[in-house]
Amino acid sequence: MRKLLIKNGLIINPANSFEEIADLLIENGIVSSIAKEINDPHAQIINAKGYIVCPGLIDIHAHFREPGQTHKEDIISGSKAAAAGGFTSVLLMANTNPKTDSVQRLKNIQKKAELACINIYQESALTYDFKDMLVDMEALSKNGAIGFTNDGVPVMNTSLLRKAMIKAKELDTIIALHEEDNSLISNHGINESDVAKSLSLIGAPRVAEDVMVARDCMLALDTGAKIDIQHISSGVSVDFVRYIKSLGANVIAEATPHHFTLTEDDVKKYSTLAKMNPPLRTHEDREKIIQGLIDDTIEIIATDHAPHTKEEKETEFSKAPSGIIGLETALSLSVDQLVNTGRLSMSHMLSKLTINPSKHYKLDRGDISHGKVADICIFNPNEEYVVTDKFYSKSSNSPFINWKLPAKIKYTICSGKIVYSDSDLNK
Repeated sequence: MRKLLIKNGLIINPANSFEEIADLLIENGIVSSIAKEINDPHAQIINAKGYIVCPGLIDIHAHFREPGQTHKEDIISGSKAAAAGGFTSVLLMANTNPKTDSVQRLKNIQKKAELACINIYQESALTYDFKDMLVDMEALSKNGAIGFTNDGVPVMNTSLLRKAMIKAKELDTIIALHEEDNSLISNHGINESDVAKSLSLIGAPRVAEDVMVARDCMLALDTGAKIDIQHISSGVSVDFVRYIKSLGANVIAEATPHHFTLTEDDVKKYSTLAKMNPPLRTHEDREKIIQGLIDDTIEIIATDHAPHTKEEKETEFSKAPSGIIGLETALSLSVDQLVNTGRLSMSHMLSKLTINPSKHYKLDRGDISHGKVADICIFNPNEEYVVTDKFYSKSSNSPFINWKLPAKIKYTICSGKIVYSDSDLNK
C-alpha cells in the first residue's frame, strides 16, 4: 500500500471551512485520515511545519497549444508548469490547430493527457472551426468535454448563441465566453486610452467587453443556461454580472492574476509582455475586479496561461500576439495582491482556486476531506522568491520576471503522488 504522511501543516480546506494545524495521511491516492497527530512507520513523511496544506489548485482556463503550436507549449510541458505552480487540475481551451470541435479530436487530446502528471480536462469548441455552425454538443458532452467555448474569438451570432445556451441547459453543461466585440476594437491587447495613444495606437475600449457581457448575461437569464464570463477586465462588466445575478441568472465570472495585479500603465514598462486580450485597464477597473472577488461576484481565479515564443513577443506592439503565461506565478500573485493586502482571507482566496472551479465545472476535485482524492498543494506563505526566466513552461512571456513574490510552492501532490517539489532540479 502506497502511503504519504503530511505532518504539522496548516490544513486549509475551503470546501468544508476546515482550517487547523494537523496531520494528513494519504493511502493509495486517497485522503484516509486527518488528525492532530498521526504516526505510521510505513509512510513516506513530508514535514509541513510552517506550510499551508490545501487542495491542489484548479485552473479552468489554460492554453497548452496542442495540437498545432507545440513549439510554444504541449500537454506534457504545460502539465509540468502547472504542477510547479501548485495546480493539479487544468482545463484546456479549444482554440488549438485544428480546433477541438469533434469527438475524435477530443479523444486525441484525452489520450495524450493520460501521460500528464496532473489531471487534464478539455473544453470543446462551441462551433465548428469557430464559425457559424454549432458542434454536436450532445456527442461531445457524452465523450467527456467539460464545457464549450470559442475562447479567443467572440460569438457574434446572437441567435446561434441563444440556441447553444438552450442546448447547454438541456445537457446541464456550461458555456464559457470571450467577451469582446471586435467591431469596436481598433487595436487588440491595449486599453483605449492615453497609454495607447502614446504608442500611436487606438486600442480596445471597455465598452467592447461591456456590450458582450450584457448581451450574454441577458441570454443566460432568458434561457436558464449556465455561462462563464472569461477573464473579466472591465469594472462595468463586474457591476453588470453582479446585477444579473441578483435577477437569478446562472452566471459565473473568472478573473486573472494579471488583471487584478497590473493596470494599463504597466504597458509602458513591460511593452508586449503586458499585451493580452482583453487588455489591462485602469486602476478603477482593477479595483472593481478586486471588489468583485471580495463579494464573490467573481467566484474563480483563472490564469489564461497563454504561451508565446520570445521572438513573437519581441516585435512592435501592434504585431505581437496577445497573452502571457501564468500557471507558475498565479498562487503567489493571489497571495501578494489579495491576501497580504488584507482584501481576502487565505481560505477565501483559495476557494477561488480550488472548490469553486471544481463545483462550477463539476470536476469532483478541490476538496481534501476524508475519502477524497489526494490532490494537494503545499506552500510556504512567508517564503519569498524572485521569479526568473527559467520556467517549466516552454515559454517565458511573463511581465513578472524579476518580481519578488511570496508563497513558494514546496510540493504538489496529484492522486497521492508527488509531482513537484521545490528541490526538483529537472527544469
